[in-house]
Amino acid sequence: MWVQILCGLVIYKICKKLFYDDDVLDVETSDSNAIFSVAARLEKLYKGKAYVGLRIPDPDTGSRQNIDIVLITKGEAVVISVKNLSGFVTVNADGSWVCEAVGRHRSAAHPDPVADAKKQASILESYLEQREVALPEGYLSYKVIIPNPKFRVINASYFPPEVISYDQWMLMKSENKSMLSGWIKGAFRGGKKEMQESIHQQLNFILSTAPIWDRLEVKGNKHVLGEFLEFKGKQEDIQALRYIKRSKVSRLDVQKTTPSRLQVLYSSRDYRSEGASSEWNEVTVRSSTEVLFQPVNSTKVRKFKLSSVTSMSLSA
Repeated sequence: MWVQILCGLVIYKICKKLFYDDDVLDVETSDSNAIFSVAARLEKLYKGKAYVGLRIPDPDTGSRQNIDIVLITKGEAVVISVKNLSGFVTVNADGSWVCEAVGRHRSAAHPDPVADAKKQASILESYLEQREVALPEGYLSYKVIIPNPKFRVINASYFPPEVISYDQWMLMKSENKSMLSGWIKGAFRGGKKEMQESIHQQLNFILSTAPIWDRLEVKGNKHVLGEFLEFKGKQEDIQALRYIKRSKVSRLDVQKTTPSRLQVLYSSRDYRSEGASSEWNEVTVRSSTEVLFQPVNSTKVRKFKLSSVTSMSLSA
């Protein structure tokens, strides 16, 4: 009997070692994937530009406010909070949500997502004012989008109009502007075209240079937003990667050369153009090298095999 128990433990540890990274990957990338998916669809539907994973300074607290997406189109700007919730959701009197996972008999409380999105919009507006962009009344608004098909709610009428449920999200079409037109008050639609163009250009410039999270892309077109910490591995490989720091590098791509070796291509940061330079450098390291990454809203530092990474973008 004890032999069977010991064998079972050994098999469990081996399986955990083999499959742990994939399990963690699924958990850590699901929310980020939902954000990138929503951003891509909004850009396609409304011909605008979606800025993902912003970290806007809060002038009142001195901290940074996470914003999932800011959508910029001609004539409007929308702060979008993406709630990738799965299960049955009820809305409390104070606006908070309680989500009960299907089949798990476990519930999780979420502070009022609409109030949170409203706060994000207010902080963004203050940030823009600090950078000398004053938006007309009604130009900036906010929405909460729920893109998960496993989201369930007993009575959708309990949601305020700022919430777009999964069913509504699926019904949105590029030729149907009714949902987007409801996001703004229409006060600016009749404004001068020159003023609209000026604000549109200013917003795109400011948001393209605003603080953002680092982005890790792994095989399977999965994304993780968070903070790159360091590389782990053999001393020889760490020495080869020593130049890759956020102050010097803006992006790296990983390619496999042999089963045991990886080619890491990296682009030096060009502060004159607020992005990557056109020059790429390369180093070769062992495939066992790891990336230490702190995902957004996670208390744990995650290790990703460099062999599973396709690219990484580093914020300044």
